Amino acid sequence: MPQPDDGPLAGLTVLEIGVFMAAPFATMQLADLGARVIKIENPAAPDPTRATAPFLEGGDGTRHSSPYARLNRNKESVVLDLKSDAGRAAFLRLVAGADALVENLRPGALRRLGLGPDELTAHNPRLVYASASGFGQDGPLAALPGLDIMAQARSGLMSITGTPDGDPVKVGVPICDLVSGLYTALAVTAALRQRDRDGRGQRVDVSLLESAVSLAVWEAGKYFATGEVGRPLGSAHQTQAPYQAVRCADGWVTLGAITPKTWDGLCTALDLPHLHDDPRYADSAARHDRRDELIGAIEEATTARPSADVVAALEAAGVPCAPINDYGQVFTDAHLAQRDYFWDAEHPDLGPVRQLGSPMRLSRTPARRGGAGPVLGADTRAVLAEVGYSDAEIGAMIEGEVAE
Repeated sequence: MPQPDDGPLAGLTVLEIGVFMAAPFATMQLADLGARVIKIENPAAPDPTRATAPFLEGGDGTRHSSPYARLNRNKESVVLDLKSDAGRAAFLRLVAGADALVENLRPGALRRLGLGPDELTAHNPRLVYASASGFGQDGPLAALPGLDIMAQARSGLMSITGTPDGDPVKVGVPICDLVSGLYTALAVTAALRQRDRDGRGQRVDVSLLESAVSLAVWEAGKYFATGEVGRPLGSAHQTQAPYQAVRCADGWVTLGAITPKTWDGLCTALDLPHLHDDPRYADSAARHDRRDELIGAIEEATTARPSADVVAALEAAGVPCAPINDYGQVFTDAHLAQRDYFWDAEHPDLGPVRQLGSPMRLSRTPARRGGAGPVLGADTRAVLAEVGYSDAEIGAMIEGEVAE
């Protein structure tokens, strides 16, 4: 199969059987880094993200999902019915030349089609077979449907998110989906590196639940040391203070003054010598123990000043701080624009589609900036021709007929 000729993962072919977020986000990372990603979709039931609003209207009036066009950039789309003999046979031809498969279907779904890890690694012993799921490929929860919010709930994330005594709150982005996608991409890359050494592929099993639990660094440190269970703290830090959002005259800003130098800077910038000299606030641990009264004293100063003035004063004093931006401000941010973070990917029907950039900046092999998420089945003919199918066989397969 022809390969992309740019990026550190150039030369690798990854097959994706992905829906919604975890697997598509994982393979987007691999595609950005140069891997060829072929997304396999059922012609009758493609990735549900294609039906996710908002929609963009193409030149011929066709509607395309805006999230899909961004989440599936740099990929090719092939339609195959894996429940049919012809579809499975074509898929196996693709597997024979692939380096990795990434899927996030319900555990056992592909095995029931005869396309599980045992079957595919027997067909291609060099294949890395990666599965992202809600709760993993085994264990008492494995068969349960696992969406992001369920993983946030079971992992403890929702127990520490929000304000004390408030309603349950999830993280604003689908953090479990996204982190599991990043872990999957990292694990696939590591497994391919191992394959470079010994020539053998392996199985990768990543769950949303364990990905979320892995983020509980501060909570685990506290619980395993003291038995204390974390609780919601709003924007405050678990062990350090002042490190949170504080009120200003016209809104909020975030600040973190947890070292001697930044604590000195905060007290100078906000004209708080009485706090600086108070022995009750001598170090960060002491300040955390009296966090409520400390923040109240700081806000006596910040609520008298506009947020821009507070940020300017803290920045001048070398104190970490930031305004709380909404996404309208983020997507027009001058710093991100100067770093060329946002870019336009071409779509055959929509034209340029604005993209979030990759945060992975490599000096010699930068992240690839190719096309937007493909039209369903756009690459079926070309890809199947590469693995030996004739035009007639491809046509019959697309029409749902089996060519003899």
